Amino acid sequence: MHLYQKIYEFAASAGAFEGYVYRKAKTEIDIQELSNWADNLYDAYQNFSPDILDEFQSSLDQTLGRAVQSLVFQFDPPQAVIKMLKKMIKGEMPKTPDDFQKQKWFQD
Repeated sequence: MHLYQKIYEFAASAGAFEGYVYRKAKTEIDIQELSNWADNLYDAYQNFSPDILDEFQSSLDQTLGRAVQSLVFQFDPPQAVIKMLKKMIKGEMPKTPDDFQKQKWFQD
C-alpha cells in the first residue's frame, strides 16, 4: 500500500473513532469494539516513521484528544483504551470534546 494511502486510511479511522465516541452515552458504545478500534489505531500508528508522524502529529493530537475528552466526559471508560489513545498523543490535548479551535490548513 502506498504511504499516502496508509496516512489517509489512518486519519480516516482516527476521525471516525472521534465521531463514534463524540457525546455518546455508555449504552450507545460497544466497549469491546472501542478497545479493538484503539488497538488497531495504535498498531497502525506504530508503522509510521518519526519523520512521517511529525507531519501530522499535531492534528492527530487534536483528533484523538477530543476523542479522549468525549470518553472521559461521558462515562468512566476502560482505562486500557484511554492509555492506548494517550500513547499516540504527544502534544497538548484539547480541553473539551468540542474544542475545534486549531486552524486547519488546506493550502500551502
